[in-house]
Amino acid sequence: MVWSGSLGSIEFIFIALFGLFYAAYVIRTISAAKALGSKYGGVFYKIILRSSYFILFLVALLGPSFGESSKEVQSIGKDIFIAVDMSESMNAFDIQPTRLEKLKFELKNICDEFSSDRIGLIMFSNEAFMQCPLTYDKSALNIFIETLNTGLVPNTGTDFGPPLKMALEKLADEESSVTRQKSKIIILISDGEDFGENTEEVAKEIEESGIKLFTLGIGTGKGSKIMTQRGFKKDRDRKDVITKLNPKSLKNLANISGGQYFEINASQNDVARLINTIDDIEGELRDSKKMDVSANKYYYFLALALLLVMLDLLLRVKTLTV
Repeated sequence: MVWSGSLGSIEFIFIALFGLFYAAYVIRTISAAKALGSKYGGVFYKIILRSSYFILFLVALLGPSFGESSKEVQSIGKDIFIAVDMSESMNAFDIQPTRLEKLKFELKNICDEFSSDRIGLIMFSNEAFMQCPLTYDKSALNIFIETLNTGLVPNTGTDFGPPLKMALEKLADEESSVTRQKSKIIILISDGEDFGENTEEVAKEIEESGIKLFTLGIGTGKGSKIMTQRGFKKDRDRKDVITKLNPKSLKNLANISGGQYFEINASQNDVARLINTIDDIEGELRDSKKMDVSANKYYYFLALALLLVMLDLLLRVKTLTV
């Protein structure tokens, strides 16, 4: 027999109080019976009865588990690759405190929501770099998210093709069925225009493979200056560069791949809607195993205790006779 609980200080206090008060009651009853020359044997039947259901209540509280049954435990999850634009425009502060800092906060929320799924992280500008492979370790993933900064990649333009190609290669598996492919997801996050030449071709490959692709734009139409270590970024004419959210490429990419476009701007945050959309996608059955489990049978002891309580209320024993 296995116990799900154990006796603590509170339980021991109740046991001590029960024993103390009942001993006082018995001593008083016997003393009164002797003084009156009356029989007091009936009081011992009550002692046995009340002690029995008190013990049964304690046993039920401890949660006894016995008997064995077989239970199937299934492991179901999704594979999610998140590709994050690391171009300098992500340092713009039209989204407070900056686009990148806001995005890092939301990425951690996404990881928390999909704690049972594997998540990987790709950073890109005109090239793609694997920041974190698919992992269940959300603590490690949060560390990788926290270390994201625009200095980690060369900033010579934005190309959606390389990160999408990398994610597709990592997720694609020739032995996977179409059903399993549908539980694989790519999220592309950017604030700017795509200057790549083969993005549409990769997007069509993703759509044909059955992998879900979602795009997330971050920024505002008004835009802002770009903060750098030397001050605000300037163009060739020494004028401040103003970066604005350009959702056209992201929306077009979502349309080509059969996915959806989401946005974070000054008045709108679609991250919750993105999470709900991904949550609605059926996960992949990764593993299934039979496990021998024992069930908590406290209710047997509780039912017997309640039956004895009812019997105690109905059964009247005269402890004093004149």
